[in-house]
Amino acid sequence: MTASHTAEITALYRYPIKGLTPESLPRVALRSGQTLPADRRYAIENGPSGFDPEAPEWKPKVQFLMLARNERLASLDSRFEDATNRLTIRKDGEIVASGDLETAAGRAAIETYFSENFQPELKGPPKVLSGRGHSFSDVARKVVSIINLDSVRAIEAMLGGVAVHPLRFRANLYVKGWSAWSELDLVDQTLAIGQARLKVVKRIKRCPATNVDPDTAVRDLDIPPTLSRHLGHMDCGIYAEVIEGGEIGVGDTVAVEQPKLV
Repeated sequence: MTASHTAEITALYRYPIKGLTPESLPRVALRSGQTLPADRRYAIENGPSGFDPEAPEWKPKVQFLMLARNERLASLDSRFEDATNRLTIRKDGEIVASGDLETAAGRAAIETYFSENFQPELKGPPKVLSGRGHSFSDVARKVVSIINLDSVRAIEAMLGGVAVHPLRFRANLYVKGWSAWSELDLVDQTLAIGQARLKVVKRIKRCPATNVDPDTAVRDLDIPPTLSRHLGHMDCGIYAEVIEGGEIGVGDTVAVEQPKLV
């Protein structure tokens, strides 16, 4: 892929609480070495994980409530307010839990809801976790995830024309303009978005979370095995690290930066 193969950002999302509702953003300021602001800032521990908020270290996602195993999470509509640190959860339009996640009482209100309503799936008392800037990402580094919409369209064709909601992939950036699967060849390349620079560090191996419809909370597709049958791998999307900060937004161009000649 060359610099002439540019893409356009069609949507930006963050996921303040791992496994809960995506939040759309028109523009966002990226900082070097960081995720999107508040992305995966919190997680809901599913039984004791050993996570220490005073010395946060990466833990595998099986330690938390997550869509890969807990598809009912998609039936909840959650909103996080940065100014107040308040999470509000609605079910069928009604508020079922609300609390300031930076206070013990607020976390307890959220934990009580999950304790009372997710009992069959719980391995122990649910606990809201925060790690002072830690990101509860699926990988042990702070990254931005990118999905190529042409690759999503290719998956639809693999499935015989079944519509695939792009939010099944829970990406931060959704882009159009790249040919299907060409993004997988961008590992170690640098992407330029305005003043921001992102280095692609890893392909994303998909898990059963992609099988869950984000609108209906129904596990109705079989995406990872479908990828494996057609492509010989289960990768869709890329992770990138922010190496130079800058503001990015919907409609911005994503260009593959060519190496400087020495």
